[in-house]
Amino acid sequence: MLKRMMMSGVVGLGLAAAAAAPALADTLQDVIDEGKLTVGVKPDYAPWGMRDASGQLVGLEIDLMKDLAKRISEKAGKEIELELVAVVASNRMEFLEQGKIDVMMATMSDKPERREVVGIVQPNYYSSGVAILAHKDSGIDGWDTIEGKKICGIQGAWYNKDHGLKNGAEMIVFKGVPEVEAAVLDQRCVGWLYDDSAFIPRKVNEPEKWADYAIATPVVADVPWGAAVRKDEINDPIGQELSAAIIDWHKSGMIAELEEKWGIPQTQWVLSMQQKCLAGDKICDAVRDADE
Repeated sequence: MLKRMMMSGVVGLGLAAAAAAPALADTLQDVIDEGKLTVGVKPDYAPWGMRDASGQLVGLEIDLMKDLAKRISEKAGKEIELELVAVVASNRMEFLEQGKIDVMMATMSDKPERREVVGIVQPNYYSSGVAILAHKDSGIDGWDTIEGKKICGIQGAWYNKDHGLKNGAEMIVFKGVPEVEAAVLDQRCVGWLYDDSAFIPRKVNEPEKWADYAIATPVVADVPWGAAVRKDEINDPIGQELSAAIIDWHKSGMIAELEEKWGIPQTQWVLSMQQKCLAGDKICDAVRDADE
């Protein structure tokens, strides 16, 4: 990890720049040489990424990253340790750019502007839309009814502006999900603007806790999620390894199996991707075409 961290050192010093160059050239080889893959994951997006009773990071995305480390271990002929680094929406791309992590899988929507910052590999691995989970007494029954209402959100989420502020909501943003949950349940805001994928397992797995809340708007802006490496490494071995793993996860049905393991209702997008990948659809290859 030391070599990879050097690229975040003092800009302009020739020595630092020279030392950073080899790390940028082949992060996968650095991972193999050092015996450790460092991955950024969410600690606040159950059940994709969360902390268990002992404080360990667990979840669907963590299981996928464990499999990635296992794949690299098998190819390297040595054990590759998986180091998990907790990230949030507001710092996940920054951590990747700075070399604090090698790979990022953190419930990130694949948006064109984000591809300008980090290397989102092809294909995507999951998908979700945007909705508002609202209290039964909120008076919210569609996007046109949130004007003037206090709506909670997460710092750095693109839809705070596109679907909250643009519809006249008074957005109250927090750094992480636990803070939002507390504010919603304390009724400091009447609704929660977030991914529908986060609401569904809560309603399924904690029905009493969320009995007074329901998805009160149509689900809009369905956007696939992307895993990422540094922008200039998308076609390098580390990017290729991540892309190949995602293709295999779709073909094997592993993601659908993990949905069941973590109590997530089966999603049509995941089933559709498995069918497309098995059929050789271009959406499931390692190259992003202009129309994708």
